[in-house]
Amino acid sequence: MFFWQRTKKNAPRPRGLDRLSTSLDANLHWFKADIFANDETIVYRRFKTKGTKPRDCVLIYADNMVKHEYLSQFVLRPLMEADLPKNLKGEEIADFLAEQVIQSDGSEFVYGYSEIGDKTMDGVGVILVDGCAVGIVVDAQGWAKRAITEPPSESVVRGPRQGFGEDLGVNISLVRLRLSSPNFKTKFLHVGTQSKTRVAILYLDNVTSMDLVSEVQRRIEQMKIDAVLDSGYIQEFIQDAPYSPFPTIGQTERPDVVAAKVLEGRVAVLVDGSPFALTMPYLLVEAFQANEDYYNHWISATFHRMVRYVSFFLTTSIPAIYIALINYHPQLIPTNLVISISASRKNVPFPGIVEIVVMGLVFEILREGGVRLPRPVGQAISIVGAIVLGEAAVSASLVSAPMIIVVGITGVAGFVVPSLHDLAVPIRLFLVLLASALGLYGFVFGAIAVVLLLSSMESFGVPYLSTMTTLVPEDVKDTVVRVPWWKMALRPRYLASKDRQRLQGQTRSKN
Repeated sequence: MFFWQRTKKNAPRPRGLDRLSTSLDANLHWFKADIFANDETIVYRRFKTKGTKPRDCVLIYADNMVKHEYLSQFVLRPLMEADLPKNLKGEEIADFLAEQVIQSDGSEFVYGYSEIGDKTMDGVGVILVDGCAVGIVVDAQGWAKRAITEPPSESVVRGPRQGFGEDLGVNISLVRLRLSSPNFKTKFLHVGTQSKTRVAILYLDNVTSMDLVSEVQRRIEQMKIDAVLDSGYIQEFIQDAPYSPFPTIGQTERPDVVAAKVLEGRVAVLVDGSPFALTMPYLLVEAFQANEDYYNHWISATFHRMVRYVSFFLTTSIPAIYIALINYHPQLIPTNLVISISASRKNVPFPGIVEIVVMGLVFEILREGGVRLPRPVGQAISIVGAIVLGEAAVSASLVSAPMIIVVGITGVAGFVVPSLHDLAVPIRLFLVLLASALGLYGFVFGAIAVVLLLSSMESFGVPYLSTMTTLVPEDVKDTVVRVPWWKMALRPRYLASKDRQRLQGQTRSKN
């Protein structure tokens, strides 16, 4: 929950026709006829204060977005029992109510119709008093929220089970629980002319470069869009290399991952209504890292990380290498294997390139169907469909058995690195087309083109391959190999521009 900070009395006030009137009836007229016209979810609760000179008041709020019990007990009841001094006028009335009557966690003064409209849509209550051209905002947000559960897209065997939800305040608190430091800072922005979605920028003041924070804030503020419904909107607007299939902004549903990224000097962005946080800068090496790597033994984590690198190579390269070998370089294959492949392809009417493209398309169709259907049905469709179609295709001599094996290895290997699965498909197709035209030479040329693309990319000023092409030993301790924690005394120099010291004093107890 957010606590509105009270505006000072000398704060600048909006001028012109948007300014509230001292007449309560005039204000209600404009709200009902203009700001909230034809909106039946807006509640206008009129009441009077006590005393020798009672004043007419109204509480405005959006139904189903506030805590009714809270408003009744801590706002309405104290106001209806309040005895206002007779000599109070104008803003003095608002000061008296906010300081001595309303029992709210925080209050804020607003002066314009549109400003009150925006606040009401955020799920707060606004109090207007006759004779006072100031509205009092009281925090009473209380819409339904999803319980904190384990994120389905990033399940782990060992590690925290908490995942982000759709409430921005809850998501920030989940990160703050892991970073209980006064250096943990949060900046709030509003994006979208219609939605006015709240966006939070998280960083560590003593670690993160302020230039990076300013650049992230600048890019978000430059967005000109009517609504932001998910963090994916912001990701597409502010990312580097927008035409490249490789992501330059990370995304995660896990608070522990966000905390770990921020501790390294990155910036995190949370969007109200979205369970996915964005982290930047994002480097290629991060796609092969998992939060579980840092909770398990470093030798086990290193092995699993190497498996991810090998799996990404397999899912992008195996089909192209297979096509190149059977079409152009059969002499590189053992004789018995060549004979076996030739025999399996004897009655197949299509060339290898057609087989690999069609079977790859069928595999993606089955995967997409399994994702979109309800989970029990989707799993059955994916597994049974793949087995039945593969067996039927081989029996009908539409594809060869080795091609089924190649497609199966390619598809399964792609699931090992889920963050790169979507971009592996176009890379695979690109390499297959080159290999079908030029053989292994085409595959090598395609691989060089991909490496050149990666070498030219940056993420918020940081080279995309910075930790994989450096010769500094300190920078490669968390790349292909995950060294023990007591060996990673410094934060990555490409990210942490201030305090790089991660470990203090003795790094490991002596036996």
